[in-house]
Amino acid sequence: MSRMTPFASPLLLGFDAMEKTLERISKASDGYPPYNIERIAAGHGAPERLRITLAVAGFSEEELDVTIEENQLLIRGRQVEQGEHEYLYRGIAARQFQRTFVLADGMQVLGASLKNGLLAVDLVRPEPARMVKKINISVSQ
Repeated sequence: MSRMTPFASPLLLGFDAMEKTLERISKASDGYPPYNIERIAAGHGAPERLRITLAVAGFSEEELDVTIEENQLLIRGRQVEQGEHEYLYRGIAARQFQRTFVLADGMQVLGASLKNGLLAVDLVRPEPARMVKKINISVSQ
């Protein structure tokens, strides 16, 4: 039995990498850390932006890493156990995470900030220049 995918249409050419990315994302469904994605309206000459906010309480700036690899925004957190503690109850674990967001072509990361246990990453997609390209048709005799 063959599996039908959204990109199985013969009219969609060159979307193999996108299909693989969607499969990989669907497998990574860990809910930690929780996050929001919000749209920030354009104003005062600034373009519309997106902001991804992750709840990273307990992580310091040195334990967080925000990188872009190809078309993916990777946000990693690595906490290290520090010293010996005698816990009577342990409900907060030192936990590592990796959260991946696939970026559309042209998306740019403006910056990241950490405040009150929330990591905010701002993104913008500049308005693409509309381009029409005329393709000449050759006629063979």
